[in-house]
Amino acid sequence: MKIHPTAIVDPGAQIGNEVEIGPYSIIGGQVVIGEKCVVQSHVVIEEAVRIGPDNFIGHGTIIGAPPQDLSFKSQTKSAVEIGSGNVFREYCTIHRGVTEGSTTSIGDKNYLMVGTHVGHNCAVGKNVIIANNCLLGGYVQVGDGAFLGGGCVFHQFIRVGRLAITQGGSAFSKDVPPFTIAALLNYVFGLNVIGLRRAAVEAKDRDEIKAAFKLIYNSGLNTRQALEKAETMKFGAAAREFFDFIATAQKRGYCALRRDVNEETSI
Repeated sequence: MKIHPTAIVDPGAQIGNEVEIGPYSIIGGQVVIGEKCVVQSHVVIEEAVRIGPDNFIGHGTIIGAPPQDLSFKSQTKSAVEIGSGNVFREYCTIHRGVTEGSTTSIGDKNYLMVGTHVGHNCAVGKNVIIANNCLLGGYVQVGDGAFLGGGCVFHQFIRVGRLAITQGGSAFSKDVPPFTIAALLNYVFGLNVIGLRRAAVEAKDRDEIKAAFKLIYNSGLNTRQALEKAETMKFGAAAREFFDFIATAQKRGYCALRRDVNEETSI
């Protein structure tokens, strides 16, 4: 364990083996940091934060701060849970849950670039890349392998599906279905074909995802009719994942198709 003499580490904190804590960082008494983590300078980790092994936490990052919610009470006990192998670059902010016993969670092997904000009660999966200055409102869910482009903003309660990609500078107040390319304001532009191939999704599954996409967006049926028709057809797990996501997009609905581009466009 290597702790800089200017760092302040509460005696109650649990610090794993081979952890490095840099200058002027502050670690609270309820914090658990797994082995081989690197915490750079001017980092603040406070309240109930549990961090797994092999995480990199960049300069100025703040984890576990109170949520930006006017209903939050200072006595509320909530938490942040972080898995293993993540990278949090400079000045990321990750807020704890807003209600008693609730959690903001980040899985494994994610890469959060400079200035990323993860709001209260968000749930980020694994192998997610979040580019510079992305803002995730409260309760946003991000599926495994998603790529969120720089400067994107995500309204509270929305979902971003697995292996979706969003173009930088976009804004979303509706769910982004899995496997899609999304951009501008609540639009999808087609399927993330390159991302599906890079994720080793088999050709059969890619073809079924394409068929599922066409049924939802290009069949002329409304959502209910398209989902009913899908139930009569033979699809594998990946396409069913797409349909299930659409079927459960009830809070704010899902992004519409921008019809002036080719559906196989990829970013």
